[in-house]
Amino acid sequence: MNGSEASVEVNETGKSLPELLPDLYPELRRIAARLLRNERRNHTLQPTALVNEVYLRLASDGAPSWRNEAHLRAAAARAMRFILVDHAKRRRAEKRGRGFRRVTLSLAEAQQGARSDVDLLSLDEALERLAQEEPLKAQVVDLRVFGDYSLDETAEALGISTGSVKRYWISARAWLYRELFGDAG
Repeated sequence: MNGSEASVEVNETGKSLPELLPDLYPELRRIAARLLRNERRNHTLQPTALVNEVYLRLASDGAPSWRNEAHLRAAAARAMRFILVDHAKRRRAEKRGRGFRRVTLSLAEAQQGARSDVDLLSLDEALERLAQEEPLKAQVVDLRVFGDYSLDETAEALGISTGSVKRYWISARAWLYRELFGDAG
């Protein structure tokens, strides 16, 4: 290979990131639009820009580490989370505490019939603490909240049973509510 040629890495699917992304792009854009829906009106990050940043992050990671398309989607969901958290941190630094982004723990909303808005930075900090104690539960939350994954999709991405995902999701959600809202939650 000469110096002008770029190396294109492939994973177990036999496809490189540029080959996989066109198939995933519409879904990633839908997820990005859902995540950004609760942002302020003049938010500078748009769904297309968020997906583009996800692509750049995944492409800059060097050799791909995903096992299959579901695992790539999981990596993209995690990248979206980090991009949104970085964006919120920059905004907080600029505005000294105003403009925090709110996210919704979607399954809790559906089960309780009420909206449960959480500051994105608080959720990120709680997820980091959960990851220290229970990494798999934190991954389940990442996929369900930031990746908009179903229970079955989460199970496939993590290589565990749907029943395990359901138990981890219920347990992690309860843990996060205690962390974020104390006994009042």
